[in-house]
Formats: sequence, structure tokens, C-alpha cells
Amino acid sequence: MADAMPAAHYLPHDTPMVLVESLCAIGEQHARCRVTVGASGVLRPFLDMNGDLPAWYALEMMAQTIGVWSGWHGRRRGEPPRPGLLLGARALRCAQPVFPQGSELDICISLLLRDERIGSFECEILRAGETLATGRLNTYQPEENEINQLLKE
Repeated sequence: MADAMPAAHYLPHDTPMVLVESLCAIGEQHARCRVTVGASGVLRPFLDMNGDLPAWYALEMMAQTIGVWSGWHGRRRGEPPRPGLLLGARALRCAQPVFPQGSELDICISLLLRDERIGSFECEILRAGETLATGRLNTYQPEENEINQLLKE
């Protein structure tokens, strides 16, 4: 994607809470983001003492890739990135306890079902074509007044 911005451009997050680095591919029903596990990248604050990323971060990397997908489509409509909520995950599986230092991870999401505000996505994290994590995430896009109400309480 020659015109792609860094993944953070499509998210309502601030550093250090951005866990994906680049948007590599996007379409109407899919997206692929990439991140490298290493001390010089965005994952630095979350690495263990060996420089590895605990596998439970897979859930947030998948959710942020969904956020990038949503933000990209929103920007095409002239809208800024909006917060979304993760409702839950089903069948989240990681093949190993950590993503090793130096790994280049591709986080892929595919839209399964969507209405105006609820979506379901099949997600996968790959390293050199090998599947390291999978799961199905369900998301909710709140209205502005709902976000304001949540932040008040």
C-alpha cells in the first residue's frame, strides 16, 4: 500500500498504547497489520526480561488491527478514528507462550458479520507464514453520547 500511513494514524490511541506498527493491506472485509517484537519498536514497554512479548498480548494486537480497519474506513468517509469496545473473544488460541524477540508478526483480520455498530472478526497472527495465534473477536462501536456517558462515571 503506497499511500498507507502508520497504523497509529487510524487508531484513537496514544503512545505507548499502540501495539501495531504498520498497515500492510486493507479491503472492504479484511486488514493486515505488522509489528516487530524488539526493544526499538512500539512493543518495547510490554516485553519481558528476555525481550519476548507474552502471548496474551495477541488479543490486543488483534483488537487494534480491527481498530485500524475501522479507522481506515472512517478516514475515507472524512471521520476521525473513534474508540471501539471489545465485547469478547472466542476460541482464542496461542501456539506458544511468547512471541520471540525479533519476530515480525502479521496480524490479519477478516470481517465475518457486521451491522451498524457490532462486528465479528476472524483473526490470526502469523510469523513467516506460520500461524501463532487465532481467535474470533466481537466488537461494538459506541455512539459519541455513549462514550461521554461511560467517561462521566
